[in-house]
Amino acid sequence: MKVTVIGYWHAFPEAGEAASGYLIEEGNFRVLIDCGSGVISQLQQYSDLEDIDAVIISHYHNDHIGDIGAFHYFRLLQPVISDKPQQPVTIYGHKEDPAGFEHLSFKNTITTEAYTADSPLEAGPFTFTFFKTIHPVPCYAMKIQTETAVLFYSADTAFSTELAHAASGADLLIAESTAYKGEDGAAFGHMTSEEAGQMAGLAKVPHLLLTHLPHFGDHEQMIGEAKNECPDTKVEKASSGWSKTLS
Repeated sequence: MKVTVIGYWHAFPEAGEAASGYLIEEGNFRVLIDCGSGVISQLQQYSDLEDIDAVIISHYHNDHIGDIGAFHYFRLLQPVISDKPQQPVTIYGHKEDPAGFEHLSFKNTITTEAYTADSPLEAGPFTFTFFKTIHPVPCYAMKIQTETAVLFYSADTAFSTELAHAASGADLLIAESTAYKGEDGAAFGHMTSEEAGQMAGLAKVPHLLLTHLPHFGDHEQMIGEAKNECPDTKVEKASSGWSKTLS
C-alpha cells in the first residue's frame, strides 16, 4: 500500500498547498481519503483525476470536503476534455448528517454509498473499518487493510483510548495534531501533539505521522512533544507529497 499526503493543513490551506487529503494506492486502484480545500489541484501532481476509483470522506467540515465540488465538475467535464473512457467512481460518506451526505452526489456523475461502523467496507483491494471519533460533528476514523499492510487514520478527534486500541497493529498511524502540548485541543474535538504521541504509544505502532497541523508555531516542536510519549515509534510531520509504501 502506497500512501501519499496531498494536504495536511488544519482549517484552510497555506499558499500553494491543501487541507486534508490522502491518496492510497494498491496495484492500479487509487482511493482518495478526504477532499479538503486545494486537494484536487494538488492531487494532480501525483495522479490523473480520471484514475481515482473511490473517495472516502471522514466528515463534512470544509477542510475535509471543500474540494468535492471541484471533483464533481471534473467528472461533469471529463467526457469533453479527456480521451480516456470515464470509469465508475464511488464517493463514500456517512448518513448521520443527511445534508452532508447528499452533497456528495452531483448530476449522476458519480455513485454515492454510505458506510457505517457496523460493517467493513470493501473498496478494490482495501478493507475499511470505521470508528466514531470525538468531534463536534459525526466523524469517523478509518483502519485500512490490504493483504500485506495496515494504515490507521484518526481523522478529526479528541484523544481516545478506544481509538488508540483500534489503531493497534497498524504499520502507520496518521494522527491529527491540531494543537501543541499544554493547549486545550479537546475543547474543539482535536488532539495535541502530546496526545497524538500517547495514541501511538498505546497502539504500539512503529510509525506516526502528525497531520492536520496548525498555522502557527514550530511544527518541529510537535515532533519532540509526540516522541516523548512514544519513544519506540518513528515520528514525522506531514508535508505535501510525503509518501511511504507499507508492506
